[in-house]
Amino acid sequence: MSRRVVSATLPEFPWDTLADVTARARAHPDGIVDLSVGTPVDPVAEVVQNALTAAAPAPGYPATAGTADLRRAMIDALGRRYGVTGLTEAAVLPVIGTKELIAWLPTLLGLGRRSDAEDTVVVPELAYPTYDVGARLAGTRVVAADSLTQLGPQRPALVYVNSPSNPTGRILGVEHLRKVVTWARERDVVVASDECYLGLAWDGEPVSVLHPSVCDGDHTGLLAVHSLSKTSSLAGYRAGFVAGDAGLVGELLAVRKHAGMMVPTPIQSAMVAALDDDAHEREQRERYARRRAELLPAVQRAGFTVEHSEAGLYLWATRGEPCRDTVAWFAERGILVAPGEFYGARGARHVRIALTATDERIAAAVARLA
Repeated sequence: MSRRVVSATLPEFPWDTLADVTARARAHPDGIVDLSVGTPVDPVAEVVQNALTAAAPAPGYPATAGTADLRRAMIDALGRRYGVTGLTEAAVLPVIGTKELIAWLPTLLGLGRRSDAEDTVVVPELAYPTYDVGARLAGTRVVAADSLTQLGPQRPALVYVNSPSNPTGRILGVEHLRKVVTWARERDVVVASDECYLGLAWDGEPVSVLHPSVCDGDHTGLLAVHSLSKTSSLAGYRAGFVAGDAGLVGELLAVRKHAGMMVPTPIQSAMVAALDDDAHEREQRERYARRRAELLPAVQRAGFTVEHSEAGLYLWATRGEPCRDTVAWFAERGILVAPGEFYGARGARHVRIALTATDERIAAAVARLA
């Protein structure tokens, strides 16, 4: 076969490895409590559904750049919710869910065409697996590092930061982010900040890489990735966006036009409604806060240490044993959780426990852990 088998360059899809423990959890007499994936379970807000329906008759091709209303809504929401200033309509772009953007970002930025050390993507040591997948698809080197000193004299092409973190819920402080931005600008490195959980903080105050306290109002070399999957329960809509350096966003737009990476018009309309309405977002956040308040102490009472987890939709838990043993222990109680090794070698003795289950299922998990 002369063609390259792309799937052979990728790791096994992590959740495919959970078949046995999933079956064990499903065998529980009261059914499975699936806390392994951060999939929203609450209904989409009526205001968003109405906007989707109203735009359903649209027969034409959607604008890759997003409608004028959507570009305005993205800018306004980032300013209102997260204090981001200085964005123009040329500096925001809708995407078909943030996983799609992250998986293709190195390719869209032209990485993978060189063999030297500068053609490198840096990812956190505990990280969303798609960062690594995107680098592999582009054919670049991947380096896992949490500290700039770990990189030594290297000058990578792209550095990912993720605050609040998936899977740990850790928040990076303003000074940490400022150091990353300064270091990257001195070396002409692009910083992509995954901020999908920025609106879901419990015990801290995360800040966008685009906030003036981090970048001094200069977005050069910076991209912030945002999702409506978590805060607005729109995972099924595939609705996200990227904002930041207008030059980089313009390059992404130019390539995506050719590739047909267009967000459907009804979804764009739904995004406008979700971004303009803060009430439904607050309501959803309160749901998760209640579930966390029930599940966190139950996990701790069961003998686990919960580390970080000050933001986001997960509890990062350990009791000092191999993560697959912990996953099996939960499965015996009808609860499915994710092995920490999915996110990197440092997660080998942790599990990630999601808050994304109904109130009834969270209550069932709490009872089983008692």
